[in-house]
Amino acid sequence: MAEIFLKDGERVNQLFSTDVKIIQNREVFSYSVDSVLLSRFPKLPKSGLIIDLCAGNGAVGLFASTRTQAQIIAVELQERLADMAQRSIELNNLTSQMQVIQDDLKYLTKYISGNQVDMILCNPPYFKVDEHSNLNASRHYLLARHEIATNLEEICKISQRVLKSNGRLAMVHRPERFLDIMDTMTAHNLAPKRIRFVYPRANREANMLLIEAIKDGSRDGLKILPPLFIHNQDGSYTPEIHEIYYGK
Repeated sequence: MAEIFLKDGERVNQLFSTDVKIIQNREVFSYSVDSVLLSRFPKLPKSGLIIDLCAGNGAVGLFASTRTQAQIIAVELQERLADMAQRSIELNNLTSQMQVIQDDLKYLTKYISGNQVDMILCNPPYFKVDEHSNLNASRHYLLARHEIATNLEEICKISQRVLKSNGRLAMVHRPERFLDIMDTMTAHNLAPKRIRFVYPRANREANMLLIEAIKDGSRDGLKILPPLFIHNQDGSYTPEIHEIYYGK
């Protein structure tokens, strides 16, 4: 591991099932289980190009790097988060595999021409902005959680432009946006193929969904995967989640 200078409020965390270390700052952004699950949900291409949209501090791409030799580009609008991601890449000696683009994702084609990308991973802002939105958080969290700087429509539009034919978009989102997601993907010629609902524990409503779509794919063959439960009734991790966090 390289020596990296930490700024005020920063710490280094590690997902114990991997060697990857990630620079975090609770006041700005910290990854959570949604990032971890997204990095494990799709079968990653062995080589080629993966884009991590709405990358935050780079957690999804960094975790994915342990499962592929593909080049990974993290795209993040906020300068402070992009800087954290870049220093985490250096901390893990991944500069030959990963890089960061600090820009609005709608300008991605300035850096990558169309039909080049094998897979897109995206942990987007979940919440629409309306008169009921609670917008009292820090600006860093506002942009990460609410559709202020980007939205589902824009993410699907740029994904359709840069993905190869049969390239895939994998996303984590909220179940209440399920119909929105299906409609928007379909409108941009992204055919949903795999869906998995995530539950905090048994007998609770789902609070996340994982979805994977294929560009130019047929609308046949959609698979609803078995439910994923995060916690047992006693609050401990279920075996699948424990293995993701701590290994076998």
